[in-house]
Amino acid sequence: MNKIVKHLLIAVLFGTFLYSCSIQKYIPEDERLYTGAKIEMDVDSAVDNATNLKVDLNTVLRPEPNSKFLGAYLGLYYYYKNQKENPNFLNKWLFKRFGEEPVYQSDVNELEVTEILKNRLENHGFFYSRATSFFDEQDKKASVVYRLKVPAPYKMASYQIDSIESPIYQEIKELTKKSPFPENMRFDLANLKLERQRLDTELKQRGYYNFNPSFLIFEADTNQYKNKRFDLFLKLKAKVPQKATIPYQVKKINIYPNFNLKDSTNVKETRFDNKSYFQDSVFFKPKYLDDFITIKEDENYNPLTSKNTARRLSSIGAYKYVNIQYKELESLETDSLGVLEANIFLSPLTKRAIRAELQAVTKSNNFAGPELSLTYSNRNLFKGGETLNISTNFGYETQVSSGENSGLSSLELGLKTELIFPRVIAPFSIDEDFFEYSVPKTKTSLGVTYLNRSKLYTLLSGSALFGYVWNANKYITYELNPISVNYTRLSNTTEEFQQILEDNSFLEQSFEQQFISGLTFSFTYNEMLNNAKTHQFYLNSTLDIAGNSISLLAKENETNGTKEFLGLQYAQYAKADFDARYHYNFGANKNQTIAARLFAGYGYAYGNSDVVPFVKQYYAGGPYSVRAFNIRSLGPGTYNGNDVADNTDTTSNFFDKTGNIRLEANLEYRFPIFSFFKGAVFADAGNVWNSKANPDFGTAGKDKFTSNFINELGIGAGVGVRVDVQGFVIRFDLAAPFHDPALQEGKRWDFRVDEPVFNFAIGYSF
Repeated sequence: MNKIVKHLLIAVLFGTFLYSCSIQKYIPEDERLYTGAKIEMDVDSAVDNATNLKVDLNTVLRPEPNSKFLGAYLGLYYYYKNQKENPNFLNKWLFKRFGEEPVYQSDVNELEVTEILKNRLENHGFFYSRATSFFDEQDKKASVVYRLKVPAPYKMASYQIDSIESPIYQEIKELTKKSPFPENMRFDLANLKLERQRLDTELKQRGYYNFNPSFLIFEADTNQYKNKRFDLFLKLKAKVPQKATIPYQVKKINIYPNFNLKDSTNVKETRFDNKSYFQDSVFFKPKYLDDFITIKEDENYNPLTSKNTARRLSSIGAYKYVNIQYKELESLETDSLGVLEANIFLSPLTKRAIRAELQAVTKSNNFAGPELSLTYSNRNLFKGGETLNISTNFGYETQVSSGENSGLSSLELGLKTELIFPRVIAPFSIDEDFFEYSVPKTKTSLGVTYLNRSKLYTLLSGSALFGYVWNANKYITYELNPISVNYTRLSNTTEEFQQILEDNSFLEQSFEQQFISGLTFSFTYNEMLNNAKTHQFYLNSTLDIAGNSISLLAKENETNGTKEFLGLQYAQYAKADFDARYHYNFGANKNQTIAARLFAGYGYAYGNSDVVPFVKQYYAGGPYSVRAFNIRSLGPGTYNGNDVADNTDTTSNFFDKTGNIRLEANLEYRFPIFSFFKGAVFADAGNVWNSKANPDFGTAGKDKFTSNFINELGIGAGVGVRVDVQGFVIRFDLAAPFHDPALQEGKRWDFRVDEPVFNFAIGYSF
């Protein structure tokens, strides 16, 4: 039955394609289908870059002809099919989704386009150009040919200032010395507009608050030359307002830390560091807020400083709106200097908030259950922009399949407290002005997790962190955590679990590393925040080093020869990750995306450790990894869990799907469907390995990373639907593997569409 449907679908699509290749019978008798235009240029030998000029001229050709796909007018075909009486539902949908109205010869005004082409040539300095046009008509189709005679262009001999009064004269004179105009520059209207905009930007940054680029005018004089050269003069237009030609200073700064549109601005004033703070009661302490404000009294107005202040204030995390307004104090204005008052209105976010998340979790080992997370946030806790987050989570999983291990369950409880300070807290002094783009944040956190796996063990773990996050610019973020501590305590172990550890020495050693203390550093370059970019890049690199500092205070255990700190065996390892992503956005409003991702990670144990701790190892599979495999179900290498008889039980699947090496690649095409619904087609590949083979995995070396790694990747493909509401994304993916490294060689390539894996997640995978 499936084969019949498949063949019918292919036949329908093939028929549609054939019909769309021949749409001439639908064209009205008195019309011809417009197929486009061509430009033919007769160019003077003195013209440089004629190819680029032709590309620019092609942008003004109108109208656009109907689009074609593999030589077929599919959009036009769906239009004509929809014009017949009572079109069916499918034709209506295809027209709405892909249809195009026809563009005929009568829609083309070739004389108007000819004038536009001549005007564009003049804008580029090719004065006295000539242009003609004619139609090339064939059967029911017609195209237009534009023939252009392009003479040698006019080139600049000199660039100078004319008729500008002080005080702005000196400023403009200095700025024109840095003009980007090259010697013998061809006359180009676009370059003149860019120069005018550059001068306006520079003047604004020097305090000329009321200046406008339209006040500047260029005049070209060719009277002194007979060889197509000109002198370029820059001047002010007539009747430019006097206040546009003088710089402005900020004489007073007023800050409203707790502003509401319904509130009156007539509240108590407090002066701090030459700024006025207006708040009835202290909402935000001025000594902490002051570092975020880069506008200074008695300094010239500068829009960059204003923008920088707004960005820094927004980064605190306590404010919903930041509004900076300038008011002219005309009574204090002189003939050579204007005066401004800066008013900074800050509207706070809701002080307290609660967020809840509920997920349904399924795993490859047939465990399933709910997971609930609650987060309480308190903003501006100590009136210095601090944010307190208290998170708790509850997770329960149970073995849903029948068999010997039916009823095996897992209970997880977690509590984490995070306190974020929007400033640097350090034992040494740091000049906040050094961080021009943004003020670093200090992050501290404490967490505890209780995990009980029935018939196995109880694990109690705690974590502590102290570090800094800093946005160096719009795209770059650094994070340094000089203190990162993790402690785990294993208890209530059963005989069954002890047997698992005895059968897997790597796993046993990874659980022995109870104490982890080190530092982490990450670098992130993220262009994904700029949705207007066609090409977006993302790069994250993380370094995690543990055990080096406390090794100086450690003592050797005479029994087993390992080193301990405060009676605890500690881990020593170095771990590095590399995550690179690329998005290519195209289509109408850039609503289609081709997304690619490459991830590589390596962990190296040394010193006091033989293996990387279990909690720091890599795993593959799941909604944010290779989606055709369930979470933690891939690898390591070609190991499948059945190589050793003792590992065939379900309980072993809790642990053995990890490694200290991970490689992964993903490719996805994203497209709109309707309203908030978006679709995706994707392919994923990846796996984890061990750098040293685990002898307890039976056939030696199946989990070890080798040069044959490319043939050991788990590969799958699938489709997905996303509900994207203003950046909040609920994702549903259905994927099936077509290369499973756990199978025997010769049987790995098998597209198991009848065994799909369903993934439900929040947010895009990459």
